[in-house]
Amino acid sequence: MKPGQGHALFTAECSHTFHFHCISANVKHGSNNCPVCRTEWKELPFRGPLVAAIPQGSARINPVNGQQNGGHMTLLRPLPRARSSGRLHHVTCLLPDTDRSVFNDDEPLDLCEATDDHQQGCSRTVEITTHPEFTEIPESTSERSFTVLIHLKAPLAQSLHVPGDDSSPNTGRAPVDLITVLDVSGSMAGTKLALLKRAMGFVIQNLGSSDRLSVIAFSSSARRLFPLRRMTESGRKQSLLAVNSLTSNGGTNIAEGLRKGSKVIEERQAKNPVCSIILLSDGQDTYTVSPSTGAHKPFTVSPTACAQKASAEYCALLPSTNGSQQVPVHVFGFGADHDAVSLHSISQTSGGTFSFIETEATIQDAFAQCIGGLLSVVAQDLRVKVESVHPDVHFGSIRSGSYSSRIADDKRNGSIDVGDLYAEEERDFLMTLNVPQGCGEETALLKVGCVYKDPLMKETINMAEVQVKISRPAFVSVQTVSIQVDRQKNRLHAAEVMAAARFSAERGELAHAVSLLEDCRRMIMGSASGQSEGDRPRRLHGQREPDPGLPDDVDGRHGTALPDTDPLVDPEANPTDEARQVVPGAPAA
Repeated sequence: MKPGQGHALFTAECSHTFHFHCISANVKHGSNNCPVCRTEWKELPFRGPLVAAIPQGSARINPVNGQQNGGHMTLLRPLPRARSSGRLHHVTCLLPDTDRSVFNDDEPLDLCEATDDHQQGCSRTVEITTHPEFTEIPESTSERSFTVLIHLKAPLAQSLHVPGDDSSPNTGRAPVDLITVLDVSGSMAGTKLALLKRAMGFVIQNLGSSDRLSVIAFSSSARRLFPLRRMTESGRKQSLLAVNSLTSNGGTNIAEGLRKGSKVIEERQAKNPVCSIILLSDGQDTYTVSPSTGAHKPFTVSPTACAQKASAEYCALLPSTNGSQQVPVHVFGFGADHDAVSLHSISQTSGGTFSFIETEATIQDAFAQCIGGLLSVVAQDLRVKVESVHPDVHFGSIRSGSYSSRIADDKRNGSIDVGDLYAEEERDFLMTLNVPQGCGEETALLKVGCVYKDPLMKETINMAEVQVKISRPAFVSVQTVSIQVDRQKNRLHAAEVMAAARFSAERGELAHAVSLLEDCRRMIMGSASGQSEGDRPRRLHGQREPDPGLPDDVDGRHGTALPDTDPLVDPEANPTDEARQVVPGAPAA
């Protein structure tokens, strides 16, 4: 045992720590298993007269006031051969576990359910459509810069997952390994922590029995609450119990939390088809990573400057892909004081999303949007391939936003790495190329195809290529620009202008920033898509902003929010009282 703020603490052989009087009462009621990881204990805490324990030769006792053996005092009793039922009756004041050096203790997958899902398959494939900037160009005319829009749309999910339904393993989707990395620093005290527990309760209740979850909590340091665990009925109860034990204190060590989360992924023994990290923080990172030693040191200059300088170091902490698919980190900045620069760099580098949660009440909605997407991944490692068809057509550029793209040296082949697609998710990319003079009724410019992995069937899908052609009449009276192409151009231009305006604003040039935005607005309003019905942009002033609790839609990523469940917080509990914060399924205190 070790003393802890006036309470003796008992560290079990599985490394989980509890208040001694709490866990001894639990053992007294017949439980021989760890309430967190369910490991069967060989040595149990014994609460009774010390004179009775000493003659048995099984107790090792150090004075509480003495600091022998690292300040620990061990009081153990051998496990009897026959005990009563190991069911959990009543446990309170649970604390997170002490981390192992190797995180290879993840719960094995259910091979029977995986086989059933494999046989079910997916009835549809990714849809590819293309839109040339103009459908007609005069035969005698050539274009040096011609734009083609490539549009992808993911198929529907075959069937919906019913939250909490373990009786029907065939959910028509790929199971998920999810690691949540949660900020429990001192600034999360009170209502924030209560709502975070509620949101985590929502996540736990909406994962299926084939999904696995692990939770990392970080403040000045980071700790793993439990290993990757299947969300069966018992798994949910144990997870809710562990989440409900969280308390807030200390600083904000984002780097260590991310390191622990990556370690869980890299060292897991089994792998579900879909894997992701959710990271939530409400403050500036008060620690950074030393490039030479890897040790954590407090910031000595402004947090913003350190965050910008440490972006590459954060990225180095992301899970190693080892040639396989990238693990996205979906990041949530909670409140106005979050470390936006660092969090955005983490999400962008990993291929995840960055969401700003402005108000505390929207945290569950934001988590729901993200989880809805993770539970509907229908395509993985998707790559778009483009190839010139006409011998005189060469590619100029690919505008793919944050997605990596490349054009071959001969300018006749290219590719875009898209990654994962959720059900019904859409993506748009712009290609520029030259158009030579025509010698017939039409000119074939390029062909577009894609290859991806079906996470449910575990098969590689090669899509049939789509060819892009334009008509070449002798004379064109009026050329009509494609609304789809013009709209995407406006989106990309607006994103570039907003980045420039933000840069000007950060330097104190507010008038210049406003001027950039107003010029952009006027340009979009005068464009073809701006003049079309339903595409008129809103004014920059006097308009209600979209809900900041929902993930950003700049890249077209749409997650489907799952239906709400019963209230996940005890209605009689005071949200500001951490000792009374309860999530569903956890034993009452």
